[in-house]
Amino acid sequence: MGKIDIASLSLDELISAFSKINLPKFRAKQVYEWIHKHFAQSFDEMTNINKSMRVQLNEQFEILSCTVERKLVSSIDGTIKYLYKMNDGEFVESVLMQYKHGYSICISTQVGCKMGCTFCASTIGGCRRNLSASEMLAQIYSAQRDSGVRISNIVLMGMGEPLDNYDNVMRFLNLVSDENGVNIGLRHISLSTCGIVPKIYELANKKLQLTLSLSLHAPNDELRSKTMPINRRWGVNEVIEACKYYFAQTGRRISFEYALIDGVNDGALCAAQLVNLLKGMVCHVNLIPVNTVAESGYRRSNKKNVKEFCDYLNDNGINTTVRRTLGSDINASCGQLRKTTMDSRGENT
Repeated sequence: MGKIDIASLSLDELISAFSKINLPKFRAKQVYEWIHKHFAQSFDEMTNINKSMRVQLNEQFEILSCTVERKLVSSIDGTIKYLYKMNDGEFVESVLMQYKHGYSICISTQVGCKMGCTFCASTIGGCRRNLSASEMLAQIYSAQRDSGVRISNIVLMGMGEPLDNYDNVMRFLNLVSDENGVNIGLRHISLSTCGIVPKIYELANKKLQLTLSLSLHAPNDELRSKTMPINRRWGVNEVIEACKYYFAQTGRRISFEYALIDGVNDGALCAAQLVNLLKGMVCHVNLIPVNTVAESGYRRSNKKNVKEFCDYLNDNGINTTVRRTLGSDINASCGQLRKTTMDSRGENT
């Protein structure tokens, strides 16, 4: 029987686990705070716990941490891109960004991705495995240790599809928002999905104060199915209805991500179809000039088309902004650094 992943346990679960090995409740809280407030990566760092207990903990539990394999810092805006090596040797990426409201981190929820979106580097090579709650937390804790900053906002928009790793993501949300730990409120967390409709309904019924971001990227089924295979299972109208239900249950405004691809989805007809699709919804559209991925052949829309598309949506009552480009000199979109590393090792062939 393997060791218990201690950083994925809630405080109550840890207290229960400690009671089974005759350790008192206050020790559970000490260990929990060491992991989730002080970001300890080993039991030996826990200086107010005696050596014999640390030995006992090492025998029963493990702390799944991650180490910085590569770190790129933008000379333009200070954005930091991390390539993390996990305990089993797999790689994931996170991006730490500074905004006026503080520091945000974009984290991964899977090693790779199985969704197959044609404009995304994360999906090349498929999905290796899900990340545990502790491995999601480890990305945040490692970035805070390395950078020395307090992270106040989280975006689950890195490698992987969060709703394809639903149970671990829900456990992560409970842990990261726990006042006994790092205590980042759910209102400061966004979850991005390509549109796994049943899980959107399941998430909505939890009534969490979480921002849902839908990766839409096309206003009709024909176009969306070409770029996003998930649309062949749940079409545009189905996913929009699920988003409306999410708003009805939570009162949280929906964010729609729309990557503008030159000559594909950035024309006047697409803009008009998008207005018709979203009319009457409490939502926000985030336009994203697509990142260049060699395998896709896609190019980002030119500035004129981006402005015209944005202006048309706003003029027709759809609140729209163009995402601020951060870390453009370090390819800060998730998946690219991992892919480069794996290519150099011959692991993507």
